[in-house]
Amino acid sequence: MAFSVRYIVDDVDEAIGFYTEKLGFEVDMHAPGFAALSRDDLRLYLNAPGAGSAGIAGGSPTPGGWNRFQLTVDDLDRTIEELRDSGASFRGDVAEGAGGRQILLEDPSGNLVELFEPKSS
Repeated sequence: MAFSVRYIVDDVDEAIGFYTEKLGFEVDMHAPGFAALSRDDLRLYLNAPGAGSAGIAGGSPTPGGWNRFQLTVDDLDRTIEELRDSGASFRGDVAEGAGGRQILLEDPSGNLVELFEPKSS
């Protein structure tokens, strides 16, 4: 089963670079104001503000917010270091809970990706 997430981004081309170069996504489709990316069973749709069916929800969506999808990583500290070295930004610090550790990575438009390292058994 595949899952899909749609993010509104300020610049589709910049977002494509972020998701492909930093997080290992592949580009499935790229058109003006829109791109479809994939990684494993996740399809990520990137829309410029106002592109596509923006009026469907009775307003104009904007980037950012607190919604996010989660990517599981083997070594959170190494992943954070590599991303910081490449200029990536984070919202907050690493949080630790019963299930593992996580941090919120911001894409160039401020949309969040949760990087999660499960607790070892």
